[in-house]
Amino acid sequence: MLDPDNGLSLTIARIVQRLKGSSLHSQLERQARVSLHRPEIKLESLKEDIKDFLKTSGWEKKLQNAVYSELNVFPSPCYPAAPPEHMKEPLAYMRKAQGSWEKRILKSLNSMCTELSIPLAQKRPVSEQKELLNKWNEMGTDEPDLSLFRPVYAPKDFLEVLMNLRNPNYENGEQPSFRNHLGLIQVPLRVKDIPELKEEFSELGLNIGQLGIDDSTQVPPEFFENEHVRVGQKVLVEQDSAAAQQYVRQGCPTALRADLWALILNVSNQPEDILYYEQLKSNVIQHDLLVDSLIYKDVKLTASNDDYYFVFEDYLYQVLLCFSRDTSVLEHFTYSSATPPKSYIRGKLGVEEYAVFYPPNGVIPFHGFSMYVAPLCFLYHEPSKLYQIFREMYVRFFFRLHSISSHPSGIVSLCLLFETLLQTHLPQLFYHLREIGAQPLRISFKWMVRAFSGYLATDQLLLLWDRILGYNSLEILAVLAAAVFAFRAVNLMEVTSLAAAEAVLADLSTLKVMPLLQIFLFATVT
Repeated sequence: MLDPDNGLSLTIARIVQRLKGSSLHSQLERQARVSLHRPEIKLESLKEDIKDFLKTSGWEKKLQNAVYSELNVFPSPCYPAAPPEHMKEPLAYMRKAQGSWEKRILKSLNSMCTELSIPLAQKRPVSEQKELLNKWNEMGTDEPDLSLFRPVYAPKDFLEVLMNLRNPNYENGEQPSFRNHLGLIQVPLRVKDIPELKEEFSELGLNIGQLGIDDSTQVPPEFFENEHVRVGQKVLVEQDSAAAQQYVRQGCPTALRADLWALILNVSNQPEDILYYEQLKSNVIQHDLLVDSLIYKDVKLTASNDDYYFVFEDYLYQVLLCFSRDTSVLEHFTYSSATPPKSYIRGKLGVEEYAVFYPPNGVIPFHGFSMYVAPLCFLYHEPSKLYQIFREMYVRFFFRLHSISSHPSGIVSLCLLFETLLQTHLPQLFYHLREIGAQPLRISFKWMVRAFSGYLATDQLLLLWDRILGYNSLEILAVLAAAVFAFRAVNLMEVTSLAAAEAVLADLSTLKVMPLLQIFLFATVT
């Protein structure tokens, strides 16, 4: 066990090291130098005077937000002697399963490459570069022939892998397990029960005001909303990330959501950020990657056919094509169980000096990937800011939904939490669906992998994502999935097949997220 004092020291050292190379560090240094010319800065109290100046001029708050962001993103430090892979994933069998899954993805990608005789990457001819630059803001009008391309994998393929996960140290004999878990996920991970979830999501209680609830019994809705907007405006004036994160647990007013999310994610869209986005755009213009076609195909198959999101088709191409070139995304692999794929220069297979990460960001898109971006288009209309928000959401949350790990917000834990909640609190429904061959997870898995994007109405989805940001956790996805089954339990008890169960749960667009969550968490008998 890591000593708390040592853990704190390691955390401080890591944050200092990371911030030293940031633009914020150079800006702070510049401001400190500028302050030396101010009359209130005295030589005898130089250090304290500069500190006071940085505090009153707002730079201390920016530093606090940067530190808070680091604490939210990076996990607590491991024991100093632990190997680096333990920071990625502490359980060896999970690391092995993730490695096998990555090999399958690469095999699928390489076989597509071979079948279509298309290189992984190639420089675009000058004429093609000019054409792409001219139609950058209307790429949706382009209709390339994508009939031969197929998604590398879909959520259902990933579910099959998770169903076969086993802990080799765990006795899997004929005797019932100590969990008596009858779901599809058969790994012994610790997940929260209803009392623990009530404590974690205490701000969602029945007697606490919420945006997204039509009729609060304690406080008139209009009074709560007016007061909540006033507090939200104050949080934005203060520019405090921690306060913003606490605030959004009760939901974001529509007019403040974009600014509050940016504050929580510590995205400020400085000139250097805009320049970085333009550099990524330039990389897209110059080089054609095989994954570009996968991105085109995914947008065409998903967002382009969605009543809410089809209008954002151009934005989706811009953001996702730039994302595939962004090498800063590679940093998240230090705390992700996944490993970025490598490609080798022709004829140099296996020679590390000739290896490059492919795609440059290390993330191979799958069927539905573009739906992580689509809802954000309602909030951000400036491409570089939209891009930064998506990148932060991905490296904090979304990567966990398509990698195998034991993390509480990882997809394996979410599946287990969902099945455990149903089995414990709706046992009759759970056993009925299991008996007719309609395991609940087969239906809910796609919802959770996409964080419900494309399934809920957009206003409800944004209320859900408010809480993901507020609690810095994806566990609420599993709770909502269980709550949906509870809400439709009467109809589901009458079905006799998987197809019939899927039909009952085919349309979630009329559901109100917050009442469902409140009733399931706080009106469930435990």
